[in-house]
Amino acid sequence: MRNEQILPPPKIDVSSAWYGHEMAKNTDIWLTHLSSDEMSELEAEAERFVAANLDLAKISPDNFPLPLLAPKLTQLRTDLMQGIGFELLRGLPVQQYSQKMAATIFCGIGSYLGRPRSQNAAGHILGHVRDIGRDPNDAGTRIYQTSQRQTFHTDSTDVVGLMCLRGAKEGGQSLLVSTVTIYNEMQRQRPDLVAEMFKPVSTDRRGEVPPGEKPFFEIPVLNWHAGFLTGLYQRQYVNSAQRFPEAPRLTEKQVEALDFFDSLANDPRLHLSMQLQRGDMQFVYNHALMHDRTAFVDWREMGKKRHLLRLWLSLPGDRPLPECFRQRYGSIEIGDRGGIIVEGTKLNAPLDA
Repeated sequence: MRNEQILPPPKIDVSSAWYGHEMAKNTDIWLTHLSSDEMSELEAEAERFVAANLDLAKISPDNFPLPLLAPKLTQLRTDLMQGIGFELLRGLPVQQYSQKMAATIFCGIGSYLGRPRSQNAAGHILGHVRDIGRDPNDAGTRIYQTSQRQTFHTDSTDVVGLMCLRGAKEGGQSLLVSTVTIYNEMQRQRPDLVAEMFKPVSTDRRGEVPPGEKPFFEIPVLNWHAGFLTGLYQRQYVNSAQRFPEAPRLTEKQVEALDFFDSLANDPRLHLSMQLQRGDMQFVYNHALMHDRTAFVDWREMGKKRHLLRLWLSLPGDRPLPECFRQRYGSIEIGDRGGIIVEGTKLNAPLDA
């Protein structure tokens, strides 16, 4: 479990190695406005799908045809894997839709990118990101269920997608940062800490434990495999895994490296901040980027509270993952990996959860 990895070259030069302050000035690279014809196609197909009372968990390009938009979505999938690692689709008037209509459009688009994965022990392939009043200090809480700062992290899937139904009263900005850029900066500023990031660390499963597995997994934050730098990280869950007596203790050097890694992620020069608008759909490639959400103040009225839909997707044609990812992903088979599966999990797409 604790074998040393072969480290990458001192600098990795790929399209996903960007700096936030530069990306903020070049929105045309990552912001796409849907055309009226594209939106009409989505709306018409969603109306047909809803009227036919089809199962949202089984939506696919076969039963949700998008002849106009399909080529753009195919290109989006390639760009996520090989380009800058994220894109924002804007223009949908979700305030005019029912929640079922919005979810159908979102899941339909997602089906062109990859296969949906379970986001929790309940098998939800359609997630609901909102504050449900959970205690952020409780080791069983998933941080997205609170209004607190999430901190930079990856999700256990190839791509995470978000659709903004309603924003918060204040705050709740979406933050993105390049894992490769952080690595390059660590090599430049603190090369003595780099090797620590390639050593396994224990990460808390927060009670969602697959059959036969420990309540934590041991995977390095950074992994160099098949010529790709792949990240997997959630600092809060790394810290809370130390509650398990059988979890290996973090060394002082590892803590120093993780702290420096976090400081780079939080550097405004490195990360990109954006405020998602109603109808925005953001897709992020977890293997190359980390994402975060700032704390927010919500509306008092139930019908106005911040609410995002979420998809976890496994992409065909994606990069290979190292064997250690099997602990978290279950399978590392390309196009059919990731998600959270425990005993009795059945996939479903709840419209309100």
